[in-house]
Amino acid sequence: MKILLVDDEFEFVSALAERLNLRGIYADWVDQPEDAMSRAEEQHYDLAILDVKMPRLSGIDLKVILQKKYPDMKFIFLTGHGSRESFEAGTAEAGADYYLMKPLKLEDLIEKINEVMG
Repeated sequence: MKILLVDDEFEFVSALAERLNLRGIYADWVDQPEDAMSRAEEQHYDLAILDVKMPRLSGIDLKVILQKKYPDMKFIFLTGHGSRESFEAGTAEAGADYYLMKPLKLEDLIEKINEVMG
């Protein structure tokens, strides 16, 4: 399983990738949503974990773009903004079934990854 992490918080996303890799989960990361598109063209990813709020291109919009090109890719959203209801309202059109609130526990993320990848 290969995972692409996309979050504009450099220290957060790089540390998260390192922690996943230490647990045997292959994770690449980028801190710009535009870089995610080029990275996905270079390599196959089973799952993308996207921050909802990023400058220029939201995680929701990025999911729509990636899903058109890679329909088998699965998605998890991370959000540190607002409530569950506002998140779900904002992602309903993107079909977001999985999300976690920041700050997050690594164990919760790994559990969600296993749930999504079934």
